Amino acid sequence: MFKKSLITLSLLSLFSALSTANAAEVPEGVTLAKEQVLVRSNGSEIQGLDPHRVEGVPERNIFNELLEGLAITDPNGNLIPAGATHWETTDNQNWTFHLRPGVKWSNGDLVTAHDYVYAWQRIITPETASPFASFLEYAHILNSSEIIKGTAKPESLGVKAVDDLTLQVTLSTPVSYFPKMLPHYALSPLHRKTIETHGDKWTSPGNFVGNGAFNLSEWVVNEKIELTRNPLYWDNNKTVLEKVIYVPTDVNVELQRYRADDLDMTLSLSIELFNKMKQELPDELHIGPRLCSYFFDINNNKAPFNDVRVRQALKLALDQKTMAEKVVGQGQLPAYSVVPRAADGITLPTPDWANKSQEERNKEAQALLAEAGFDKKKPLKFQLLYNTNDAHKRIAIAASQMWKKNLGAEVELVNQEWKTFIDSRHNGNYEVSRYGWCADYNDASSFLNIYKSDSSNNTTYYNNPKFDQLLQDAIKSTDEKQRDEIYQQAALQLDEDSPLIPIYDYVNIRMIKPHVGGVTNKEPVDSLYAKDMYIIEKK
Repeated sequence: MFKKSLITLSLLSLFSALSTANAAEVPEGVTLAKEQVLVRSNGSEIQGLDPHRVEGVPERNIFNELLEGLAITDPNGNLIPAGATHWETTDNQNWTFHLRPGVKWSNGDLVTAHDYVYAWQRIITPETASPFASFLEYAHILNSSEIIKGTAKPESLGVKAVDDLTLQVTLSTPVSYFPKMLPHYALSPLHRKTIETHGDKWTSPGNFVGNGAFNLSEWVVNEKIELTRNPLYWDNNKTVLEKVIYVPTDVNVELQRYRADDLDMTLSLSIELFNKMKQELPDELHIGPRLCSYFFDINNNKAPFNDVRVRQALKLALDQKTMAEKVVGQGQLPAYSVVPRAADGITLPTPDWANKSQEERNKEAQALLAEAGFDKKKPLKFQLLYNTNDAHKRIAIAASQMWKKNLGAEVELVNQEWKTFIDSRHNGNYEVSRYGWCADYNDASSFLNIYKSDSSNNTTYYNNPKFDQLLQDAIKSTDEKQRDEIYQQAALQLDEDSPLIPIYDYVNIRMIKPHVGGVTNKEPVDSLYAKDMYIIEKK
């Protein structure tokens, strides 16, 4: 068993801010550079800047700067108040949030509780077609499931503006971890008048109105997104950076640009260059925990993958240990569940197959595939989809070779750019696809929920009422030990049905220049806010 202690917030009493939300804290003796500009690599070009119509880490990074919800996380991963000063509940089901007075939108309008109501109703409206509509359902906000199904109106959602500074949220069942979900951009407020005035153009520079520490000043597709300090941000006097530039870059190109001083921070580091940087620039190589898992999703709707024996065979024949330690080899851990070891809320069970030798697993996989009607004369043939990235390509090649050697399977590799890749997954236009999931909040449910049959994130089309019921039972449980045990059962049920193939638990790896201050690498969800950072004068 992977041992993981249960860490819960004391939420039955008042949660109050003892101080303002964290901002840049410059140590004594540090001399700041005259030019406070940070240039960050951001991986793929983003899908867009409507927070209700996108998904992915590159998009999240931008919204962390442009929008701010009721709470955020500090550089060490602790939950702290932001748009709200405090909140209270007596039963974990009925919550009252007290908004911070005087908080303004970037156009000068006051942020009110009505802006949260509008945004939360908008994201769950079926016409919005948001990939994060289910996020409100994961939070069990009253009537969220019915609204998604179209049997209730968005106005019936369990969120109410009592007055401009008081927001009431009613859940359908007690959810102790609800505040952990608040930092996600899906729960940020939106400026209604801007959206209604500009329509789809509201996300353009000059139109975008946010409440974050930075404003959108320029967006050149495939070149850069430039953000400038928001003087109307409520905690602006503690912000140090004047400008943040996000650059979409390939994982190999970003290191070249980093070494040429075009970038202050990389998003990641390629597998091939990891050891080289470990030798040449060890002080600039930052490694930390990350609540993310890397896996292959299987389209459960497409034959022959609607046969559980085929899915199990693919899982058994893939060597997770070799993948993590040899193919990737940057400190990643082999995974045997979609839930990473670092997640709260579960003592992660080890499935029986994970304790068997690879030879034993291969024999079992071959027998399963033979039962499903595949052999040397009729080999299993399929396409493995991945988004364009050298690391994903390397992993896909290694997987195809393992399946060829261990099962005789013939695998065609298909790569697509990020936007097309996401569309293909949501439209079911794939057979097997690489994917990764980073926690929206630190709880096992953030990973298990994406495989609920009615989840808007469920692009495997997995459907098992027993699994759904276990998640429902877990959320209703007020006993943490019992909830842990139910999540263990859910994880094992998911393993038995094998809608996905776990590969490894991520670690956070990036290059950071010595002149960048305010980064701790202790935030497991990897929400790095530019308002916490500063540029040190170069020696």
